[in-house]
Amino acid sequence: MGLALVRGLVTLHGGEVFASSGGPGAGSEFVVSLPLAAQAGPAPTRDAGRHPSVGSAHRPLKVLVVDDNVDGAQSLAMLLGLIGHEVRVTYDGPDALEEAAEFRPEVVLLDVGLPRGMDGYEVARRLRARPGGPETAAAALLGAVAGHGSEEERAQAREAGLAAHVGTAGC
Repeated sequence: MGLALVRGLVTLHGGEVFASSGGPGAGSEFVVSLPLAAQAGPAPTRDAGRHPSVGSAHRPLKVLVVDDNVDGAQSLAMLLGLIGHEVRVTYDGPDALEEAAEFRPEVVLLDVGLPRGMDGYEVARRLRARPGGPETAAAALLGAVAGHGSEEERAQAREAGLAAHVGTAGC
């Protein structure tokens, strides 16, 4: 799952990911290549009606990663942090709701299969139901991260208010 997310995020930023291995037991090498950011003036402001984009090179975003796979969540958070975003991580739905209330993320990446009786779809519905202005979780870009990316999962994601759906099967 982590490699698919890395590949997707790096591609959004105009970069490439290379993987190589000398074979079984020889380990693996992963190289992330990102273009240098152009020196520019102040970052443009976001239009009030437009959602932020993870691929935006204009300014850092506040990103909440919610995934019960601790290694995957921390790896994704490290990558997002390396490219300049402010990231927080939680591992289940109830904690995600608490963190979102305090942190007020602009982007939330949700694993749809979360423990403690609240899946990612329910987290998305509850975040969307919260009142508030453009910087609140109710207005944030919510993206689903799921194992297979089946049409049924995509339909559930749309119904829950998730703007994007990344299937990670086979990674």
